[in-house]
Amino acid sequence: MDSRGTQRKRDEEPTGSRVTSAQPQLTTEKIVIEQTKEIMTKANEKIQAMKNADETKIELDNYIVEAISKMNENNSKKKTIGVLGELGQGKTSLLNAILGKRNLLPSGCFGACTAVVTQIEANLTDSNYTAEIEFISKEDWESHLQNIFSALSADSNEDNDNFTNDTREKITALYGADAESRTLEDLKNDDKFAETTNYLSSSDASDFTRQVKKYIQYSPGTNSGGWFWPLVKSVKIKIPNCRELLEHIVLLDLPGTGDCNDIREDMWKSKLRDCSSVWILSDINRAVNNKNTWAILKYCTKDMMHAGECRDIHFICTKSDQIEPEEYNGILEVKISEDEDLTTNCILHRNNLAKKTVLKTFGNSDIKKEMDLQVFTVSSKAIFEHRLGLKQDETEIPKLQDVLKKMNKRINQELARGCVTDAKAVMSLIQSKKMAKTEVHKVLERNLEKGLEKLDCQFDMLRCLLSQSLSKGVEKSKSSCQDDAEETISPYLPQGNRGFHKILQALCKNGGRHRSKGWNTVLDLNECLTKHMYDNFDAEFNLIFSVNAKTGISVQELIDKFSIINFDTAQPTPPMLNHTEDFIQAQEVKLKEKLKEVVITRKKTIYMSIQATIKTAMTSCYEEAAEYKGEGSLKRKQKKLLDDIESFKSFMFDDAKQEVLRHSYQLMDEIKEGLKSKLRTSIQHSFAQASKFSLIDVSSEIKALERLSTQLFD
Repeated sequence: MDSRGTQRKRDEEPTGSRVTSAQPQLTTEKIVIEQTKEIMTKANEKIQAMKNADETKIELDNYIVEAISKMNENNSKKKTIGVLGELGQGKTSLLNAILGKRNLLPSGCFGACTAVVTQIEANLTDSNYTAEIEFISKEDWESHLQNIFSALSADSNEDNDNFTNDTREKITALYGADAESRTLEDLKNDDKFAETTNYLSSSDASDFTRQVKKYIQYSPGTNSGGWFWPLVKSVKIKIPNCRELLEHIVLLDLPGTGDCNDIREDMWKSKLRDCSSVWILSDINRAVNNKNTWAILKYCTKDMMHAGECRDIHFICTKSDQIEPEEYNGILEVKISEDEDLTTNCILHRNNLAKKTVLKTFGNSDIKKEMDLQVFTVSSKAIFEHRLGLKQDETEIPKLQDVLKKMNKRINQELARGCVTDAKAVMSLIQSKKMAKTEVHKVLERNLEKGLEKLDCQFDMLRCLLSQSLSKGVEKSKSSCQDDAEETISPYLPQGNRGFHKILQALCKNGGRHRSKGWNTVLDLNECLTKHMYDNFDAEFNLIFSVNAKTGISVQELIDKFSIINFDTAQPTPPMLNHTEDFIQAQEVKLKEKLKEVVITRKKTIYMSIQATIKTAMTSCYEEAAEYKGEGSLKRKQKKLLDDIESFKSFMFDDAKQEVLRHSYQLMDEIKEGLKSKLRTSIQHSFAQASKFSLIDVSSEIKALERLSTQLFD
């Protein structure tokens, strides 16, 4: 389904909107990258002009080709910002305001459509609005249908009623109002997947909105069906004309706190772990006292920080324009003068008070130790409607746009500096060929060996810390797992056990986890069983695998400190040796950045391996317990779970510890091997005999690159 409708009148845009055109601006960084490419290309032409080239020339060609290729791939570097908040907190309106298009992204508004993860980024290739849609598998949907029909036919209770309302919305949205009167087999044979498309495109914003809303928006009052969001896992939307905001940034709309469907929950958490920044949204009237908003923050902490790479949080108080000025002024000890613009001044007064209160609340939380927090008070409506009395800057939408612009700018600067550094390294390698192999070669080799030995000792210390903290967690888990599990699967209920057997059944069928809407809580037996391991492990893990704070012993910092350049600065360095140092240092910088990215990726696996191991160990238990039916099945399920936990505790916690250590050891070995292999090759290349390359002079290219480098840092 590809719609290319005629150009219509644009949606209302805010005055002074800062969203830029599709054409890339010639920023300093882009100019530097293009000039660097030209320098590299000309140097390559010099090499190609040499006749009877030897193997050294092939090596140099590869370095140049690799450097130019990296420059051409700059646009692939992205940072993800996760946008979190309860339904109705104004996420869609906020994103539309930031993009400068009031009704571009359709809102879920209300209902069960809380599971679709929506990813928004810039379309850097043309002026179309596009959407790439990922669906759950047909098999998973049919399995979900089976669960839906089981829920609809079950006896009513509070938890089940909430679940039933959601499931009714899903099947009626997809199949139509008569879905409940149809059989399971009938719905399975009604192949809605055949009616979907995984790609949408339009040059017109309104037309695109009409197309995409069936995949991401709840559909109140629909009778005919054909709203496909129940089948959707995620939607990637690309917006034209927003390069300055989103060239290197992905905005990830993560609805609610996940979904009771295990498939979407796993995806939701995985996406959250990739976020380098998180925006938490809450209605300004409830921002401080809204327990659900702070619960979302607490719920996400593990996936954001320990198992993720989040560095900062932006707390965004929405709907700041919604105020009754006389009522608000009436509760203030020091009144705002009614001779002035009372509405605007009340809004600004409340904005300031909300910021102070949120910062104070955050300051009293445990997460403050790991994260930086900024607070914004925004009005997505006032950016479009000037009658509300707020100036553009007072809506604080421009401030959030500036956050995106600065992040983009910073990434572009990093990319440009990386290009110049890589290019200068290759030119230095060529220039160093004028110097034959010297004693310095042996010095570099010795420095590499000493550096690796030191790093190995440091890693041994980290492994010891991990092992000790995990051992404490194992012992505590073994002694407490029965009591901990009983609190989850046999809780004290003042109203009795009525209805709990269905919750426990859902927990077993979902691999140990169930979101109870009636109880407004998540029951997770796997997490319960691992809590003592994480309690005894988190502090050391955060020291060792921090991606933000300076801890003194983090793997990131140890990589940063590693270097084989350690010449005696008291002695003058020969000019040609300077070129060798420049080349080696540039290789180190490039290698360290790659290794640090590996650390960020692998720390997620290391951290989550504890819970993954426990869940795997308990899988057969969950499956068998789920098969218990009939009278007394609740007690039999509970006994089965507790008996198996007692039996499994002798090995599963030790296995979880060993998995953490195994993944950690593999990462540390990979870091050492990467440093050893790459730097040894770089040393060999820098001092290989050059024959005809002694005739090549790239000193002018090196000077030009140095000027570009100075220009960037200035």
